[in-house]
Amino acid sequence: MTQASDVMVVANGLAFPEGPIAMPDGSVILVEIERGTLTRVTPDGRNEVIAECGGGPNGAAFGPDGRVWLCNNGGREGPGCIQAVSVESGEVETVYESVEGHPLSAPNDLVFDASGGFWFTDHGSSWARTRDHGGLYYASADGREVREVVYPLEAPNGVGLSPDDARVYVAETHTGRVRRFDVTAPGQLDLRFGKETRGVLLGTAPGEQLLDSLAVDSLDRVCVATIRTGGITAFAQDGTSTFVPTGDRITTNLCFGGEDLRTAYVTGSRNGTLLKLQWPVPGHGLHFNP
Repeated sequence: MTQASDVMVVANGLAFPEGPIAMPDGSVILVEIERGTLTRVTPDGRNEVIAECGGGPNGAAFGPDGRVWLCNNGGREGPGCIQAVSVESGEVETVYESVEGHPLSAPNDLVFDASGGFWFTDHGSSWARTRDHGGLYYASADGREVREVVYPLEAPNGVGLSPDDARVYVAETHTGRVRRFDVTAPGQLDLRFGKETRGVLLGTAPGEQLLDSLAVDSLDRVCVATIRTGGITAFAQDGTSTFVPTGDRITTNLCFGGEDLRTAYVTGSRNGTLLKLQWPVPGHGLHFNP
């Protein structure tokens, strides 16, 4: 596996970067949570603001309409929402603010399936002595339908799909656990105990680690940004894991890019950097990415 010495800095000066998307021209689109922006990082490290999203834009992915869809956690303003952004014009549309009559709290990450719908997590919010629950949701990209599928979950964060769309993976921040759910149809899971089904435990990060967002590689390993030790924990289907350090204790997300999808672009949010390293196998290409 790649070692820390192989990590290269692409860009500095980012305000808590997250949600990277690798583009065909070598640039990377990402969010800056503290600035409330969707930003493009050029191959030479320059930063260009695409859109002012407000709140706290977090996970991001291209949808079937060619727009970048965002989980906005609401930032200090709260509550959160789901937004869609035109990369060409910078126009921001708020698409979903509630689910089944309940306001969204702090949407965190999302992934589109082949049918054009998307799974997303709501991390929940916390206060001095209380916090609300998070969950896993499914929505259409036409703004007509959003459903609560799994609830409650313990601070769900990263979400991803297996290469064949047959499984949904969810990383829980505070427990350090990755859960696996079997997909029976677009937007539907095999839920033995209804919404409270916890799925299958794929793995747990060793030690007192926090798990953030994730990407899946071509071997169906769930590669999760890991906070405290700072790096990527890759969980195999047999439950074993491998850790790749990045040098940033608050490593928040990653995506795969380059012609062979073997370049992992990683957001280092403590240092405000976009990093890159070579992954030993190709990543899994996402639906609707350019």
